[in-house]
Amino acid sequence: MVTLDRLVNVLGGYGVRLRFSAVSRSAELRSVVLHESATGGPVVGEVLLAIGAGSVTEAVEWAVAARAVVVLVRGDGEQITFADPAPAVAVMVVDPAVSWSELAAVVYGVVLEGRETESGRGPTDLFALADALADAVGAAVTIEDRLSRVLAYSTLQQDADRARVETILGRQAPEWLCRVFEKRGVFAHLAASDEPVFVGADTEHGMSGRMVVAARAGQELLGSVWVTCSTPLAGAALTALTDGARTVALHVLRSRASADLERQVESELVLRLLEGTADAATVAGRLGLPQTPLRVIALHAHIANEQHAALLLLFEQATTGFGWSRPGRSALAGNTVYTVLPGDQAMTARRWITGLRAALPKRMSVSAGISAGAGAVELAVARQEADECLVLHESVQPSGEPPAYDESWHAILLQRLRTAARSGRVPARGPVAELRQYDHAFSTHYVVTLQAWLEAQGDPVEAGERLGVHENTVRNRLRKMGDVTNLDLQDPRKRLAMLIELAATESE
Repeated sequence: MVTLDRLVNVLGGYGVRLRFSAVSRSAELRSVVLHESATGGPVVGEVLLAIGAGSVTEAVEWAVAARAVVVLVRGDGEQITFADPAPAVAVMVVDPAVSWSELAAVVYGVVLEGRETESGRGPTDLFALADALADAVGAAVTIEDRLSRVLAYSTLQQDADRARVETILGRQAPEWLCRVFEKRGVFAHLAASDEPVFVGADTEHGMSGRMVVAARAGQELLGSVWVTCSTPLAGAALTALTDGARTVALHVLRSRASADLERQVESELVLRLLEGTADAATVAGRLGLPQTPLRVIALHAHIANEQHAALLLLFEQATTGFGWSRPGRSALAGNTVYTVLPGDQAMTARRWITGLRAALPKRMSVSAGISAGAGAVELAVARQEADECLVLHESVQPSGEPPAYDESWHAILLQRLRTAARSGRVPARGPVAELRQYDHAFSTHYVVTLQAWLEAQGDPVEAGERLGVHENTVRNRLRKMGDVTNLDLQDPRKRLAMLIELAATESE
């Protein structure tokens, strides 16, 4: 069942705004109709698409005649008001840039999905399916996705063991249980076969037996169905399990399809912003992004060798919830998930990343980079900043907090210099190169001494403290360096050039 609140949230990503409402946001929507004057009588339905209405007033008159809960109509930015008593209807105004054909497809899809869910065929009915399977096989059932996250479980708890309890409480199979299944070849079997397999008890870990079968669509593994049982299933129970797995696959596919349309439109709009578009303000408005500073977050994810599965799971989690139920808007481009998040403070973005990580499997690693604050027209530049911060996070401080460009611009600059250095774009000769060669040949410490002296702005005392040696040792080394190379420390431009070269090559 779809409510007005869900429709408002979904259509918010398409530039459709709720401008007036005299009905509850929990009002139920089951049908979509168009105004048709040639039918000989008014059409009746909860959602009315007022295509061809000359004004909001006319559209509302059509909606009242159709006993509609909500009417969608084109309109301008003027405030919508009605004389008392106000009509018991909600008015949503459609952006002129949105075509009726595109909008109608979305509205029909959302409402029909909800209607089928209510009839027991929709994607949110997996718990009812788990209960039906449990009744058919006479044992507790758990339905999981391909990454061992719990999608649903039966209320029947017969023969529940430690493994089942921890799986349900943690909303995913615990790591120790995954290791047991991996060692026994269960995951390899699920990846290759549609046949059910029995997994014997493991008393060491407090696990009774399991019957498991893959839920697959074509060649794609979507998840699995687990039955807690001490002996292999047979006969009618086994048939019920295999048939149930096919139904589970259908439910998961329907759930994915219902969300994918919304994700696709959102992703396309976000990519337009990140690639730079002349109508950035309009696109940001269609996405429901406020006219405040925005930050771009670039994310990578890995689970062992399953980079693509991890990336899709990351994108799915970043786009969980629609409309105004989440602050950011996301897109998947190549091997990176991008999220445009309102907020001027880097800590807001870091809190969002922390929440995202907490919702993902623990064995999944996530790295991120955060741009500086930017307006909608600056998001193409912000994307580059986020990309560079992501590289910095992965290469320099993968275990630390994600860097933000406005706080780490200096590290980004040095990273660019190091990239140039690795491509051979630093002098092969000169003071720094010649001192490094001398250090390698005679085990001296001239390069680090020069860098410490330059960073201390020529103060031998401070340089000595950095190196852990006496200031006279610093002076003595500087004097000997002059015998190795033409070291002109009086020229400020040469000092700057040497410091840049040292910073660009310090990791070598």
